[in-house]
Amino acid sequence: MSNTSGTAGIQAVEHTSDLLEGAYRKATWRLIPFIFICYLFNYLDRVNVGFAKLEMLDALKLSETVYGLGAGIFFIGYVTFGVPSNLILHRLGARRWIAVMMVVWGSLSAAMLFVTTPTEFYVLRFFTGLAEAGFFPGMVLYFTKWFPAQKRGHVMALFMSAIPVSGLIGGPLSGWMLSHFSAGQGGMAGWQWLFLLQGLPTVLLGVAVLFYLNDSLAQASWLSNEEKAAMQQALDRDEQQRASGSHAVHSFGQVLRDWHVWMLGIIYFSIQMGVYAINFWLPSIIKALGFQSATTVGWLSAIPYLFAGVFMVVVGRSADRRRERRWHLSVPMLMALAGLLLAANFSDNATIVIVGLSFATMGALTGLPMFWPLPAAFLGSAAAAGGLALINSLGQVAGFVSPFLVGWIKDMTGSTDVALYILSSVLFVGAMLVLIVPARLVNR
Repeated sequence: MSNTSGTAGIQAVEHTSDLLEGAYRKATWRLIPFIFICYLFNYLDRVNVGFAKLEMLDALKLSETVYGLGAGIFFIGYVTFGVPSNLILHRLGARRWIAVMMVVWGSLSAAMLFVTTPTEFYVLRFFTGLAEAGFFPGMVLYFTKWFPAQKRGHVMALFMSAIPVSGLIGGPLSGWMLSHFSAGQGGMAGWQWLFLLQGLPTVLLGVAVLFYLNDSLAQASWLSNEEKAAMQQALDRDEQQRASGSHAVHSFGQVLRDWHVWMLGIIYFSIQMGVYAINFWLPSIIKALGFQSATTVGWLSAIPYLFAGVFMVVVGRSADRRRERRWHLSVPMLMALAGLLLAANFSDNATIVIVGLSFATMGALTGLPMFWPLPAAFLGSAAAAGGLALINSLGQVAGFVSPFLVGWIKDMTGSTDVALYILSSVLFVGAMLVLIVPARLVNR
């Protein structure tokens, strides 16, 4: 009798495990590809100004400092509205608010083609940042409604691999657009066509969000009732485990008073300092090696992103399998540091510079998905909306500081080498801070 009940119990556990894994696969295939495409265009709309710069500065008579300020001022709007936007998303639901954000920022990004003065450049970049502010932290929050902590490293890596893919596709595509439309078709320059053709798809995707995404498990008609129940039970267990931890944070007031949250914001800032230097200046650094063709610059810019995309997914799988978070974040950050130093010290050797930039891109971009399981591991559901947005906003300050710093140093010295040394130092500090975070808080 006992053997029979024991066997039945084992079979029930195996059935639940198989059911859950099947449900997670179904959710991954349903949600991630579409959200991946949305994030790809989100990132293209954010950083395509780096390619537009190759023509835009000469056409509008803008300095490197003006470009750096314009590229960076986007993040003043982004940081200003990050927390309010995520709180609105938490109240209205992801589907409606993400749709609104995408339609607005896609329209503003396309409107960059009308820029003629530095002031217009600054204003449009600021409001585009304002419109985009809630998208990324909203997606991080959205995933917590579907996947427990032990699944999020891989899910975040798949989602955020849109960043290297945006570079892999966006580099050659942007280079081709600049070359193909250089003759001024339709009365517009190549950089104007670039903004138009990369902004409008975001508007269409925003409309599609309304018909494709579900706000919660309960609304997912593509899951069976049994699958929904199993996934919800897994989420409930995850929340109970987090709530019973010695350092669970359950309210936004606690978030503001918790030094771990602020330290995580500093760590994320250090990662983003490297990421945005690469995103906004990679085409210019490659062009400075002597490659004048926009098409050639585009293809060479794709190399670091190709390696980064593969590396990001491999490290994400490893982190989930080993249930280890800190070293899977700090090692890629140190790798980015080494790559930037290599590019700075051998700036006259094109091959070594591209190898260095590849290491830097692999490390910095992998640091992004490896970072987000850390705060999600101890922020309770009530604190997650504001807490994740606050950490993201603190990190996105780097989006202003990094491109402006690089642009100003290049105007002062004629080179980006000094800026790369500074960015390497910031990455080192961030990597050391990661190891201060107690392993018991985040290794799940």
